[in-house]
Amino acid sequence: MKKLLSIVLMLTMLTGILVSCGDAAQAKVIEIELTQEDYAFGVDKDQPELLTKVNAFIKKIMEDGTFDEICDHYFGDGTPVAVKSAELDTSKDQLVVATNAAFEPFEYKVGDSYYGIDMEIAALLAEELNMELVISNMDFDAVCLSVGQHKADIAMAGLTVKEERKEHVTFSDTYYKASQKIIVKDGDTTFDDCKTAEDVLKKLQAMDSKTTIGYQNGTTGAMYVGNESDYSSNNLKVTGKGYKNGSLAVQDLLNGNVNYVIIDAAPAECIVKALNGAK
Repeated sequence: MKKLLSIVLMLTMLTGILVSCGDAAQAKVIEIELTQEDYAFGVDKDQPELLTKVNAFIKKIMEDGTFDEICDHYFGDGTPVAVKSAELDTSKDQLVVATNAAFEPFEYKVGDSYYGIDMEIAALLAEELNMELVISNMDFDAVCLSVGQHKADIAMAGLTVKEERKEHVTFSDTYYKASQKIIVKDGDTTFDDCKTAEDVLKKLQAMDSKTTIGYQNGTTGAMYVGNESDYSSNNLKVTGKGYKNGSLAVQDLLNGNVNYVIIDAAPAECIVKALNGAK
């Protein structure tokens, strides 16, 4: 009898686990661009010659199709290329790149290798300059500061051109047009009738501090939610919650700890696809 009860109990637990897995929360990206942004690289202010070379290189890869080919590795049928970092050695001629490798598809890590649009550009730039590439991985909000303190030569981290960042770096020419998007749980219909960025903003403005929105620290999403910089007129009353990276924010959304997440569009798509696929 005890054996039978044990079997029934195990089957009941297993059924609960299967139902739980089948009902696991998923996320979706609301396909409305909340912002319009320019991505650029942040160059050491004391290296104007490097800025000139970087801008020339950007122009070159835009015109000869190299940039489109790199983007195809992440948005098309191409295969991402692994990028290796050398060890920092001040006795060598090295290009030190500051990044935050938690921003797929622009920069991320698999094992000891770096991948992403910015990382592939960094490797080609170092080759163009006949320098050894060193990648310095750090928190996003330290990237520009690191360059400003001359700990790195250039910041390549999906950087939106912002006036406050110009205190630390000189921005290169733009190489990518970006935007912020909002992520919700799959069954959330709050923004389904929205057609424009203004429609989404009006919905958010009607929410109070009981609504929590996640974002990656130091990013445009943080500024948008916090009514900072270019978004001081948003007048949002929601509660913001910062994370080290976007993946952690979306995972907390799925866990029910935040209501929405606002991050850059391309990483948003990658993160949602990865987390939904893991369910």
